[in-house]
Amino acid sequence: MTEPAAGIQGLDTLSDSDRRGLYRVLLSRRDVRGQFLPDPVPDDVLARILTAAHFAPSVGFMQPWSFILVRSPEVRGRVKAAFAKANDEAAALFDGDRQTTYRSLKLEGILEAPVNICVTCDRDRVGPVVLGRTHIPTMDLYSTVCAVENLWLAARAEGLGLGWVSIISEPALKDILGLPERVVPVAYLCIGKVSHFFAQPELETRGWRKRLNLADLVSLDRWEGERDAALGAELDRVQAMAEDGEMG
Repeated sequence: MTEPAAGIQGLDTLSDSDRRGLYRVLLSRRDVRGQFLPDPVPDDVLARILTAAHFAPSVGFMQPWSFILVRSPEVRGRVKAAFAKANDEAAALFDGDRQTTYRSLKLEGILEAPVNICVTCDRDRVGPVVLGRTHIPTMDLYSTVCAVENLWLAARAEGLGLGWVSIISEPALKDILGLPERVVPVAYLCIGKVSHFFAQPELETRGWRKRLNLADLVSLDRWEGERDAALGAELDRVQAMAEDGEMG
């Protein structure tokens, strides 16, 4: 039997400072839209965050992702126009004060951010039969989302802001970026240095949505199963700490 190759040292344990640093990154991650600075993202930093994305977990180790760096003003202008059209369509779906609030929100930084990144999923990368995807065919898409989250957290660790532009027509985006039929644009991201990070998610501070109570979302054994009272109390305690920017 072949022994696993030696890899990253110290994987068995993480120090308390490592753990605290990880939670700090998780809790301070924000969806950035309007605070981008024009400063370029250095290649070494970009390489680190893309590598973090590439080291994401993937079902069957399929690694279905690819990354398109969008720097061209002309291409970004077309993406911005596609966003504007989709955003007007989305705004019309809300009524009254909700629509007014929606239209007041800045929901992208396509032109302001120095770099845009489209994270794609090649649904045929490893052929029709993939370990772990035999009964849930969308596992490749879920795996690509893991790469997006790795990229997002790594960007925050580097002091960069990142915003996910989801209000856009998928066919329009595929046409602009020249994606083949088999490739799905999973996330269109704006990334760069920022003037500041909000203490809380912007949509929460603007009153769009409140954070849900985690204890209400955890049940035993089934969808509407019983609640574990002791765990629920601990979840309430830790969530309150997390909302204050701490975890312990």
